[in-house]
Amino acid sequence: MKSLASVLAGAIGACLLATTAAQAVPYDPFAGNDADDYYAEDGGQGGWPVQGPYGGQSGYYGQGQQASPQAQVAPIPREVVAFDGNYAPGTIVVSTAERRLYFVMPGGRAMRYGVGVGRPGFTWSGVNKITAKKEWPSWTPPKAMLARRPDLPRYMAGGIENPLGARAMYIGNSEYRIHGSNEPDTIGQAVSSGCIRMTNDDVTDLYERVRIGAKVVVLN
Repeated sequence: MKSLASVLAGAIGACLLATTAAQAVPYDPFAGNDADDYYAEDGGQGGWPVQGPYGGQSGYYGQGQQASPQAQVAPIPREVVAFDGNYAPGTIVVSTAERRLYFVMPGGRAMRYGVGVGRPGFTWSGVNKITAKKEWPSWTPPKAMLARRPDLPRYMAGGIENPLGARAMYIGNSEYRIHGSNEPDTIGQAVSSGCIRMTNDDVTDLYERVRIGAKVVVLN
């Protein structure tokens, strides 16, 4: 039987949608509209390699969440890589297709992390900044989600069971976050409704490096 944390993380993933994929108008990922969905369990999907634009290591485009909770994936190493993008040190650059996040460092280098990103149909791109940082953040489901899922808790204190993980960095005035995860096997996958998820170890490392006001660039 799945734990409460697994059910929550798989069903909601603690990430709000600012819009739906089918809308006709241009999508503003930072609009901060009410949400109606979270991470989805797409099941395992095949993927094909994508060459990373900065660090040279391929990601996999088109993959979904692991089909089985017992499925194991090799951890994505956190490492310093060469980085020739035209961004100031301290900038966060997320390559959605590559499933990698880069924290830009001086001297043409960046710390590279594996991340989980929006599933097909829910990817987005934009430029904003980090407006808040929280350690072991709590989570309160929005009214729209409670209406659809009345079985969810009305409040979840921060801790190891919380699907937001050990740290959260909030992007602009939106409901999008860069946050930890209690499902590390989903890192490197496209499973969310827009948030960027990391392992708890990696998000803690990034948290210590990032300052409030840091520029965030999300690329498709």
